[in-house]
Amino acid sequence: MAWYDETKIPVGKAAAAVFEWLQTTFQGFFDGLSDSMEFMIDAILWVLQTPHPLIIIAIFVAITWALQRSILTCVFVLLGFLFIMNQGYWEETTESLTLVLSACLVCMSIGVPIGIAMAHRPRLFRLIRPVLDLMQTLPTFVYLIPAIVFFGIGLVPGLIATVIFVLPAPIRLTQLGVASTPKPLLEAAQAFGATGWQTLYKVELPYALPQIMAGLNQTIMLSLSMVVIAALVGADGLGVPVLRALNQVNTSLGFESGFVIVVLAIMLDRILRVER
Repeated sequence: MAWYDETKIPVGKAAAAVFEWLQTTFQGFFDGLSDSMEFMIDAILWVLQTPHPLIIIAIFVAITWALQRSILTCVFVLLGFLFIMNQGYWEETTESLTLVLSACLVCMSIGVPIGIAMAHRPRLFRLIRPVLDLMQTLPTFVYLIPAIVFFGIGLVPGLIATVIFVLPAPIRLTQLGVASTPKPLLEAAQAFGATGWQTLYKVELPYALPQIMAGLNQTIMLSLSMVVIAALVGADGLGVPVLRALNQVNTSLGFESGFVIVVLAIMLDRILRVER
């Protein structure tokens, strides 16, 4: 045995001990979190799969028109969804959309408040920044291990792993948008007697809206990049045929399902693109 084996810092053993303690101590919390996440996933999946696909497509086209006011973008979204139907991936697409929308709801509801708090408190930003760096640089497959330990197999562990990987994006971009609000605007709001909450809602958030929407866009793109990895823990969606193609060395199936993911990603990007 080499000398460095005897002096090895037990990082892995310490992590395993922490996860075992968390699983034992907070099992009730994790069960409740799993049930709430599963309820949200089932609700979104029911909304996307119960109506006829053409109704869902029409709703997405209407949302695109409301946000972009562009006929070309609406036509692109329409043709993109029709192409997905033509390829026979509608069910898998709705399952992936469920994962993406669930991740967006969780990440934006957590990330935006944290980003605002970090913009107003530089010390908090310096404290949390190393944690965000760790969340973004740690290999995504590592997130699957505690997700399986705490939540088992299915969409819930895939969602949890996706949230951990994606959450730094809305936090960082919200902090950047709020912190970059010009001082003259803040001074003008204070001169007119605006309170802290009024300054936030009427000055800082409107100015930071493009950055916040960019955070939402990044949340969606990063969530889509996780669909294949989430399929490793039993999450349904477009990642399943990609993994099947990899296992079977099936070029046709792999390119077909991968191209559907690309089309879906481009459509969502065009729907939510916001320019200052």
